[in-house]
Formats: sequence, C-alpha cells, structure tokens
Amino acid sequence: MRARTMVMTAALGFALAPVAAADDGGVLAALVDFFVGPQQKAEFRWTGKLAEGQALEVKGINGGITVEPGDTPAVGIEAMRKGRRNDPNEVRIVVLEHAGGITVCSVYPAADGKANECAPGNAGRLSSKNNDVSVEYRIRVPRSAPLKLSTVNGGVRAEGFRGEVTAETVNGGIDIATEGAARAETVNGGIDAKMGARFGDTRFETVNGGIELTLPAAAAAELDASCVNGSISTDFEVAGASKTRRSLRGTIGAGGPKLSLETVNGGISIVRR
Repeated sequence: MRARTMVMTAALGFALAPVAAADDGGVLAALVDFFVGPQQKAEFRWTGKLAEGQALEVKGINGGITVEPGDTPAVGIEAMRKGRRNDPNEVRIVVLEHAGGITVCSVYPAADGKANECAPGNAGRLSSKNNDVSVEYRIRVPRSAPLKLSTVNGGVRAEGFRGEVTAETVNGGIDIATEGAARAETVNGGIDAKMGARFGDTRFETVNGGIELTLPAAAAAELDASCVNGSISTDFEVAGASKTRRSLRGTIGAGGPKLSLETVNGGISIVRR
C-alpha cells in the first residue's frame, strides 16, 4: 500500500508540476499532505553561556546547521523539528554543558535495538533509521568561540567568526567565514570559505562540488590544491609553483599557514578580497 501511495504521489506531482510551480508549490504540497500525511512541527529553544575559550559542538543527522556570531557570552539555540511519517517529538534535542563548552545533539529513537547517546567529541552514538524527521538548527554564540559542526543531510553555515571552525556534512554545501583556522568536508556539495587576515591552517575537501576560497589581499600561505574533473584558478601569484591543469602547489606571499584544497568533480577558485 505504501509503495502504491508513493507511486501515485510521484505521478500526480509530475503531472501537476507546471501548476505547482505557478502556485508556488501549493498544489503539490497539498497532494503530499493528502497521500503521505501533513507535516508536523516541534520547536526547541535553549539559552546559556560560553566562557572564553569554550567551544560549541553540534551533532546533527537530518537537517542543516546555521550558526551566527554574537558579541556577548550568551548562547541561543533554536531547533525546528519537522516530520510527516514520524512524530518530531520523538527526536530529542540534548544540550550538554561540560568543561570544554557545549555539545548539542539530535538524538533519534533507538535503531536496531541500540540506544543513541549524546556525548562530546568522538564519544556517544548517534544514528537514524527509517525516520523522516529533520532538525534545522539556528544558533547564536560568541564570535570568538571555536566551532565544530556536523550533520549528514543538510548544509552548514557559520560566517563572521574569529576562532577555529570545523564543518562536516555528507549531502549539503558548506559556507564559512572566519579569522581562525578552518576545516570543511562534504561529499555532495560545494564549499565557499572566506578567511580573515589572521587565518590559520586550512583544509577543504569535497567530492562532488567546487571550492571557492576568498583570501585577504595580503595573504601569505603555502598552497596545495588539486582536483580531478575541473580546473584551478587564482588571483594570487604563486611562487615556486608546481602547476598543471588539475593541481597547483607553491607559496603565496611570504608563506605561512597551509592551505589544502581538494575536490574530485568540481573546480577550485582562489579569490583576492
């Protein structure tokens, strides 16, 4: 029965696509509501503080993460849970305060009889199986706070920061801007990064997507960039360059932090700000 419903939904959605587009998606949304079920929502809010040097860590699974900078120690967390087949309230938002900072997790119901657990760093267990609930995070933290953000299905955005930023996803793009060191990794999505004057070692990796890196005009770094199906362009002179269509290695300015950029299907662009 479920398979037939899915086929009918897909067929009707295809047939009415022009109507839905003209109706800003209203017709198609109504059909999905009818055959699959109406979307349910559940909102979560939390407020607290981060001390100087403490980090924010977010562990999501389905849904994107947006982190915005603030000029006070205050932390504000908003999470919107949405689902059709599954109850959004079954997915718990867990906030752990510990010596290193704050860890936030999307904790789904147990899968295969194994309970999920939120814990800092590499500890804990988080997984989701046959659950359509998504969790969209919007968080405000001090702009100097180090960030470690991860999800599976969703994009990651963190711009206007001064500390180290680590961002990981599988299906989604990554947008970051920071004065500190940065690392970003995705599989299906592009990476757009803007680095400040005091940027540190930086590593960006994707498989299906391009990388655009914006650097200050006076940037100084050691560059190692490579792609497989794409090309590399730069606004900077690269001294001692080892250059081919698919790789570029050398020194920008007087040298300094390491810039490692790698993609498979996509180009790399290094832009002067």
